[in-house]
Amino acid sequence: MVRVVLHVFIVLFLTLLTQLGGLAWLCAICFRRRLVAFLLVYSALAIGALFVAPMFGREPIPCVSDESYRMKSKLYCVLNRQYVTPELEAVLQDFAETMEQEFPQTTTLILDANFPFISGFPLLPHLSHNDGRKVDLAFYYKDLDGYVSETARSPIGYFAFEEGPTDCPDNFLTLRWDLAWLQRFWPDYELEPQRMATALRLLSDDERVGKVFIEPHLKSRLQAESPKIRFQGCRAARHDDHIHLQL
Repeated sequence: MVRVVLHVFIVLFLTLLTQLGGLAWLCAICFRRRLVAFLLVYSALAIGALFVAPMFGREPIPCVSDESYRMKSKLYCVLNRQYVTPELEAVLQDFAETMEQEFPQTTTLILDANFPFISGFPLLPHLSHNDGRKVDLAFYYKDLDGYVSETARSPIGYFAFEEGPTDCPDNFLTLRWDLAWLQRFWPDYELEPQRMATALRLLSDDERVGKVFIEPHLKSRLQAESPKIRFQGCRAARHDDHIHLQL
């Protein structure tokens, strides 16, 4: 009974984390070398999804690419979190190409997007990445020498917060993590204001874009006036470490 419960837990955990991992584990438990079988089956499913997902209206964002945009970390690709609808992919491509034209050698880095299959399937811990129409973008940063290309303050792009005033109360019933203990470990980069302001302007001017979420103190700091640029609310995760974009 304990083994059954353990396997159920593993299936649920892997399914919520990767969408395809639970199915891979169900196949793997039929083999003696379970971990090896899991890795082989999961790899086959993940690679297969790259070719099958477009038939269901999802396109993978490049994980390794010389283009003007790609996933920030290969971890997102390993976890199958790099899929968007063709319309959102077109928005990202147009946006990144324009950014590269205005600021040569600029690479736009993509964070969490969506899973390859099934609209409505949750992409935890996000509250809304469940239909292929939402994606997170990494900030553009600089150091003392200027723009820092193809990097962010944290390895995955999240949790390196830009401090600023907020009206949100302390509340444990929220995804608004501060992670103050973690901030000391990030490099001392600053936002690259020209690229950040231009990015918000381009996104808000695109008729295909419905909403852009960013913290109010950054909206004010970057002088972004469009009504499309909004506060995501106090119960959602902080958005002073990334830009949330949705159609």
